[in-house]
Amino acid sequence: MGNKKVLRMVQIALFIAIIFIMTFTPLGYLRLGLLEISLLTIPVGVGAMIFSPAAGAVLGLAFGLISFARFFGMNPFGAVLVGINPFYAFLVAVPTRTLMGFLTGVIFKAMSRGRSAKTARYYIAGFCAPFLNTVFFMGVMVLCYWNTEYFQNLNSTMGNLNPLMFICAFVGVNAVVEILAGSVVGGTVAKILHKALKNT
Repeated sequence: MGNKKVLRMVQIALFIAIIFIMTFTPLGYLRLGLLEISLLTIPVGVGAMIFSPAAGAVLGLAFGLISFARFFGMNPFGAVLVGINPFYAFLVAVPTRTLMGFLTGVIFKAMSRGRSAKTARYYIAGFCAPFLNTVFFMGVMVLCYWNTEYFQNLNSTMGNLNPLMFICAFVGVNAVVEILAGSVVGGTVAKILHKALKNT
């Protein structure tokens, strides 16, 4: 039992290393407009599926903390958020990603109890990781920053939208690409790894 726990810790640590490597290489982010397209939900989602909801929370926390660290000099938009209110910036980056990883694992685990849709569960959970990441990130950001001068000025350039339409316009293509990548790549990788780990 002890060896299994050690092995699991090592496996999760490897996923954290992957998140770290992706963060600081072109593998993790694609710049498009004001926001970045993040592919880091993929290792978080995969880990949540093949390990557990708790592991998903740990990987989401790692993703969030590293993302928050990038707000200090590596992410121009994140730097704006920190400049307005650093505590709000922390809430936008860290708890949102932690919850995303946990809930992705919970959703996958719930779908695993039935006998049907054994393959579909990987792609559904793969969809959930980037989708929940976008919903939580943008939801908390709008909740915390909506009434600030920066966001009101930004919204005025978009035609003074309501908060929901602002979110849709703001994320746009970025969210679509993240969700497609998470669904297809994340679901496929999770299915392959899950099967491989069961056979070891």
